[in-house]
Amino acid sequence: MNIEENIQKAKILLEEADAIFITAGAGMGVDSGLPDFRGKEGFWTAYPRAKELGLNFEDMANPEWFESDPQLAWAFYGHRLHLYRETVPHEGFRQLLELSHTKKYGVFVFTSNVDGQFQKAGYKEEQIMECHGSIHHLQCSADCHEKIWSAEDIFIEIEEGFKAKIPLPLCPVCGAMARPNILMFGDFSWEHKRTSAQRVKLVSWMDKLECEGAKLAIVEMGAGTAVPTVRNTSEQIAQRFDVPLIRINPRESFGAELGLEMGAVEALSKIMV
Repeated sequence: MNIEENIQKAKILLEEADAIFITAGAGMGVDSGLPDFRGKEGFWTAYPRAKELGLNFEDMANPEWFESDPQLAWAFYGHRLHLYRETVPHEGFRQLLELSHTKKYGVFVFTSNVDGQFQKAGYKEEQIMECHGSIHHLQCSADCHEKIWSAEDIFIEIEEGFKAKIPLPLCPVCGAMARPNILMFGDFSWEHKRTSAQRVKLVSWMDKLECEGAKLAIVEMGAGTAVPTVRNTSEQIAQRFDVPLIRINPRESFGAELGLEMGAVEALSKIMV
């Protein structure tokens, strides 16, 4: 089946749907100018200091740094926090949101991205599940009291040598180092209650769709195979509702009934006309 046929089928699915389920990985933000950290070279281009230290993304995205070298940890996450704050979500976010306003059951987002771009684009908090947490929220590195608080007032100044300037964010209860409320690699202290509450809302929405026989359209964007959480979720829901999965991915569009080998903005501009 050629790509034009897939585009037309995707268009019909979205037009006829009563509800839209959006699933998104790091590739969703590439068209907004965000790095997706694909491979060592992509990560090192964004963070030359990591290259000097011989660290890849998996090495750097580890809670251990908040104990062994908190200035380095906060340089990495502080830079990302400010980058995400400054980034403007691309047109595709708006197109899908506007389409969802015409649907009886609206939209729900499942994303592994921690950047808060869906909220910034106008999606409501109660419409989003961030399965890996959010950089815009903090927690105690020791998870001393299971509290999560906003990072809104946090501004990290980065000094020469890619070190965050002291003072660094601390837990307001025990005084230990604060960290983003993000699920990292080798992470046993991530406080997941915010994400768990989001999951309850998603399950309730899905159950309602199923109970009322709603037509669901699933659009997956920029979700790779390296960490397949988003892809697996898309496939499970497609199977549950017995609907084709629209998988938008310039490199890994395989494995779905309607694969579109292109970026999010290009694909949505063709589907949404």
